Amino acid sequence: MGGAFLAAALLARLGGRIGLPTIPLFILAGILLGPHTPGIVLLSDPHDLEMLSALGLVLLLFYLGLEFHLDDLKAGGRKMALAGGTYLALNVGAGLGFGFALGWGTSEALVLAGVLGISSSAIVTKVLVDLGRIGNPETRPILGIIVVEDVFLALYLAALQPILSGADSLASAVMDAGKAFGFLLLLALAARFGTRVIGRLINTRDDELLVISFLGAAVFVAGVSEWFGVADAIGAFMVGLMLGSTTSGERIRKLVHPLRDAFGAIFFFAFGLSIDPGDLPTVLWPVLAAVAVTLVMNVLAGVAAARINGFGAGPAANISTTLLARGEFALILATMAAAAGLDERLSPFIAGYVLVLAVLGPLAAGRSHWLARILPGGRDGANGGGGGDVAVVTPAGTAEAAPGRR
Repeated sequence: MGGAFLAAALLARLGGRIGLPTIPLFILAGILLGPHTPGIVLLSDPHDLEMLSALGLVLLLFYLGLEFHLDDLKAGGRKMALAGGTYLALNVGAGLGFGFALGWGTSEALVLAGVLGISSSAIVTKVLVDLGRIGNPETRPILGIIVVEDVFLALYLAALQPILSGADSLASAVMDAGKAFGFLLLLALAARFGTRVIGRLINTRDDELLVISFLGAAVFVAGVSEWFGVADAIGAFMVGLMLGSTTSGERIRKLVHPLRDAFGAIFFFAFGLSIDPGDLPTVLWPVLAAVAVTLVMNVLAGVAAARINGFGAGPAANISTTLLARGEFALILATMAAAAGLDERLSPFIAGYVLVLAVLGPLAAGRSHWLARILPGGRDGANGGGGGDVAVVTPAGTAEAAPGRR
């Protein structure tokens, strides 16, 4: 584990000198030091880091929840739902069509619909943090899309599992979906009405006790969420949403930073360990075609989300590129597909597709101003015209606050 931290840090420091984001470099460290690449092998079994990797994902989404208040979600609830629904319709629909076009089978097409349709919550969060866009107005619809995606996941996985396992029990699928939505409703009610009580329970002047308390709450609720069929990340996000509105919220935001950064790096490193570069050439052309489809669909979805919220070209480009990366959920689907005995080309395809977008996504997000120039209204102003207060991102990938930015 020490070697994993040091390797990730070394590559990130070297890449930072030429303006590369940290995410693809952490992944590259995992690939180079994993069991599928000649040379030094730090970990022969990627599952050795499974718990630490899960903790990284939980902390990334917990932090994102801390940065938003429930009022932010309520204020634009309808717009967020509409933007999220539009994003899913475009990307999941394109993924399903692409799956049928490949001709690998119906079950494979249903898996590819999820692979191409769902963004990586972990990478999206890291991109927002690294580029200093947490306070941007367009981050709210990005958050809304992530939340809608996670709700969709509960339905999608509940419906997909019996198909892959060969079961024909509709009642079982409906029960799983109902259990997931019931727990989501419980979390939402706790966030809406229980913030004051939760604040009193967690409040303490001792930083040590506060760290143990919020870490325990985030991990515990994430674990219970997974048991109910809800993504562990959305459970952690909801805990962050609750705690961020308490009197201890500001202290928690400061205390969670080093934990988020350290275990987030392990999440991406472990992601790299699971990728076998030797399998990628056999599915090169399907991977490139899928990446092209995802690029087009994300631009369309980003423009639609921006229009729904009254933003211009700059925010539209930020939405499009920030949501581009695919990650942890696609790898879960690859594991499910392999266990179900689906087409053997599916696993290397998913690995290659995720790797390309995990690298391309953060790079594109840091240079979203290039995309903004060619979008409708992109030449009207640096901020895309009508986009509200935004952060102008320089070519080096650092965010400069535009006037009036929160």
